[in-house]
Amino acid sequence: MDDERQRPDHGPLAGFTVGVTAARRADELGALLERRGAAVLHAPALRIVPLADDGELLAATEELIERAPDIAVATTAIGFRGWVEAADGWGLGERLLARLGGVRILARGPKVKGAIRAAGLTEEWSPASESLAEVLDRLLAEGVDGLRIAVQLHGEPLPGFVESLRAGGAEVVGVPVYRWLPPEDLGPVDRLLDATVSRTLDAVTFTSAPAAASLLSRAGERGLLDDLVAALGHDVLPACVGPVTALPLQGHGVDTVQPERFRLGPLVQVLCRELPARARALPVAGHRVEIRGHAVLVDDELRPVPPAGMSLLRALARRPGWVVARADLLRALPGAGRDEHAVETAMARLRGALGAPGLIQTVVKRGYRLALDPRAESKYADA
Repeated sequence: MDDERQRPDHGPLAGFTVGVTAARRADELGALLERRGAAVLHAPALRIVPLADDGELLAATEELIERAPDIAVATTAIGFRGWVEAADGWGLGERLLARLGGVRILARGPKVKGAIRAAGLTEEWSPASESLAEVLDRLLAEGVDGLRIAVQLHGEPLPGFVESLRAGGAEVVGVPVYRWLPPEDLGPVDRLLDATVSRTLDAVTFTSAPAAASLLSRAGERGLLDDLVAALGHDVLPACVGPVTALPLQGHGVDTVQPERFRLGPLVQVLCRELPARARALPVAGHRVEIRGHAVLVDDELRPVPPAGMSLLRALARRPGWVVARADLLRALPGAGRDEHAVETAMARLRGALGAPGLIQTVVKRGYRLALDPRAESKYADA
């Protein structure tokens, strides 16, 4: 029975709100986050041009059929499959595969190898690391001077890859299997920006560099770029699926967290580790109180708290055990004006939401304090 009582019935992300900027596989990422307890704010920061409608991809395909490359670099499985399917739709599928059949094909990883082989082709080599940097190193070590190299782009800038090949003397033909444009409806992106700047989000996820660049660009258009960078630099955790995705943010001095394997599952695992580690846990009035984004864990029981209540609780938690004056708490309440009665109303709702008597003490004529139990601090610090 004791083990049952100690086992929380919520996920590791319960009480946290996570923004999702992905356009592709957003539902999958959102479901992974929600399954672990997170609230999800979805705001696609870009939209994908359908392959069949993409004139740039058609032109590149016709160019490669007309004049075959010496080497083709395939970077993503879904992009390679989409390219072949689009070529079929244009009546060019057989001719494209015939051309690629006589070309040295380098695949970035095992998924890409599977797509190549499913098309009836065979790759010459693929790195175990799934790293484009390793592909580049191999090409440059072999020498690319005078070679014509087709590189399958996939919405990422591939920084330095194409430039390094050209510097080595290669002619590079980009194959844009995905192109990104700003979203037609900017409302969700603006709501995500506002939530990030106001710190009502706990983390924002990025699965492509264009999405990160698009969010930064929109923030600049609205005059919020400095505010966005400040929020992502200190209070809202930016989580990227890999180092290439992180480059636009790093260009603005924003450090990010990334999984070792560049997949959605590991990205979610990083959040499951990082966000709870950032939560403030305090021994208060004989209880363990852990303050999360929009909820509080009281002895591992999840207690949702209204935004005003969270503002008050965070103000009290900045100096736990110390009295915080009503005037200071009033300043912590968004839109409360000068009426200190608003503090009393919000405090009553906060106490009700927490569900445990005595967590917050009223100090007559002075203010309020968290009933910190200093003797229990070492126990929670060691837990």
